[in-house]
Amino acid sequence: MKIEVTLFATLKERIGKRQINIEISEPVSVSRLLSEISNQYPQIKNSSGNILVSVNQEFAAKDQIIALGDEVAMFPPVSGG
Repeated sequence: MKIEVTLFATLKERIGKRQINIEISEPVSVSRLLSEISNQYPQIKNSSGNILVSVNQEFAAKDQIIALGDEVAMFPPVSGG
């Protein structure tokens, strides 16, 4: 299955692309997708545990399964004060 992932903020800057395509076998959970992306893009490996993932414009749990055609986006952790 091919998953298109949209990247935001520092993730986009570190990888150097706004969108990446990941080829992965089904079924795939959010945590498995993050692991695969970290393997392919080691520049985000250190922060992969803190990355927020949305599926179809809703924040997703790490065990959520991603289906073919789902809209996936990744955001760095956000803090404010």
